[in-house]
Amino acid sequence: MSVEKPFSQASANNRQPILEQLQQVFATPGTVLEIGTGTGQHAEYFAAALPHLQWQPSDHPEALWMCRQRLREAGLDNILEPLALDVGVTPWPVTACDAAFSANTAHIMAWPEVQAMFRGVAGLLPAEAVFCLYGPFNYQGKYTSDSNRRFDHYLRSQAEHMGIRDIADLKALAADLGMILEADHSMPANNRLLVWRRCSP
Repeated sequence: MSVEKPFSQASANNRQPILEQLQQVFATPGTVLEIGTGTGQHAEYFAAALPHLQWQPSDHPEALWMCRQRLREAGLDNILEPLALDVGVTPWPVTACDAAFSANTAHIMAWPEVQAMFRGVAGLLPAEAVFCLYGPFNYQGKYTSDSNRRFDHYLRSQAEHMGIRDIADLKALAADLGMILEADHSMPANNRLLVWRRCSP
């Protein structure tokens, strides 16, 4: 009897718009670390569409099971074995990557975990490499839509540590770590794709 794989409708909906941006910023061969692989739908889709990349899935140890069956069945040579990665625990189980990607994680993580994610990425990326972060974000403390406001209230009702992050806070955090916001792309459903670039020393 086949086991139904975990599935995210949001991942199915947003994968193509995200891919169109990743095709531009992940144009050269290398290894991309994905933080928060979840169901593995993004990893499977992006690795298939970007065969010049080695895709390194990772997720919190308690969530890593969600992607394993899908990625195993995908049978793609450029998807590496998923890693158990708790962003707040050092050292990370990966020592180098050429780029990083994460979707819909910053509003789920506690703020100290967001800080830890940025620190970890900044420590891994070589100069001029990029970190693409997808999700909903606020600007100057304001929501970009009523749906994001409702979503934020829902998140905070589920757990105090969750919530939509403000671009200004992320920019300040990134700047302290030697990263700048190079691009901010509008995406469907009031989401954004933020492209952070690691500055040269």
